[in-house]
Amino acid sequence: MRPTEQSGDEAKRFRAPEGMVRGSWLRRTAIGALEWLLTRLTGRDAAHGYAALIDTLPFGVACWGADARLLASNDRFAERLGVSPDALSSGAAYHEVVKSLAQGGYMQSVREDFENRLLELHREDGSTLLIEERPIAGSGFVTLLMDVTESRRTNQLLTTVREEQRLLARRYHEEKLRAEAASRSKTSFLAHLSHDIRTPLNHIIGFADMLRQQPYGALGDPRYLSYVEAVKSSGERLLGFFGSILELAELEGGRREMRSDRFTADELLVGVFRRFAGQAQHAGVIFGLGGPCNAALTADRFALERMVSNLVENAVRFTPRGGKVTLAAYAGHDGVVLEITDTGIGMTAERLATLSQPFVFGDAALTRDREGAGLGIAIARAIAELSGGHLAIDSRQGLGTTVAVSLPVLAEQAAKAA
Repeated sequence: MRPTEQSGDEAKRFRAPEGMVRGSWLRRTAIGALEWLLTRLTGRDAAHGYAALIDTLPFGVACWGADARLLASNDRFAERLGVSPDALSSGAAYHEVVKSLAQGGYMQSVREDFENRLLELHREDGSTLLIEERPIAGSGFVTLLMDVTESRRTNQLLTTVREEQRLLARRYHEEKLRAEAASRSKTSFLAHLSHDIRTPLNHIIGFADMLRQQPYGALGDPRYLSYVEAVKSSGERLLGFFGSILELAELEGGRREMRSDRFTADELLVGVFRRFAGQAQHAGVIFGLGGPCNAALTADRFALERMVSNLVENAVRFTPRGGKVTLAAYAGHDGVVLEITDTGIGMTAERLATLSQPFVFGDAALTRDREGAGLGIAIARAIAELSGGHLAIDSRQGLGTTVAVSLPVLAEQAAKAA
């Protein structure tokens, strides 16, 4: 927009925007004071009154009469024009001043109508001025100049940051969808693979067991029986591996329907203790059971037995002869904690960080001569979370490991405890 000369009548009709910064208390106060002075001061007194007031304002101000001639301006207005304050004499024409202001740049209308006008002046040096013009009650109008270069740069920077954040959020969402799709594909693949392999494995185990019994006559050399026994035990081990894979795939894929059985934590632990007492004794490990806690649970009993069994089996497996494994439960006002503690070989912090990842064994020293598919902790954690609980592990290498599973108790019991 190119500046044009205004007549006195046009100046009287001219109206400007509500403010360079909407809601600015300082701007409203300054313009209100100018209006008050204009209605009470005339002639030379008016010019002196304007000058005294506008010199206190922190932005450039120029006051114009009804004939579009300069009444008064402050030093900051002259600085924006690039001239000394003495060069702006009273009575200067509005269009000449605006023309000088716009040299070496261009103006852009931000808002303009019959009552107000707001302009932006973009200069060759990269600075930006905001020009606001509005009438003063009675006659004349006022021009306000503000340097908004830094604020515009800040706004542009914020806009750039927001755009980058938006792009990052979109990429995160896309990557999350890809990861979820990959996880579903992996789970489906493992489920189908496990199911398809278990069927021929059952046939191998069945025929090996039949050959071991020699229903149609002796096999001949006694070594054949040892070979058949190795085939059968290896098949059973593989069947257990693929059974664990299928179970984990069902849990992660949400295809395992969790029942709502009602039982006590003591019943759960006693059943697991009886199941592993013989195994612990055979391994030379002391197996202890804590006292009763009388906490009632509502969950899938079979799934929780599977969870605790996996944890106890790991504890017994990684505890040397003479060590101790303790199974206990502790009741709180809103839940119960099942705790499996051992004095086994323990784990390093690096090993502990990858423990819940399926198929991760870590150091070979932890798995040499020890059976397992590396899925026990992963399955236990999945069951705990599907049961509304949480699994936490604390371990120190050479000292042992403690696994704690927190589970919610029955609502009426929680209310009674509270």
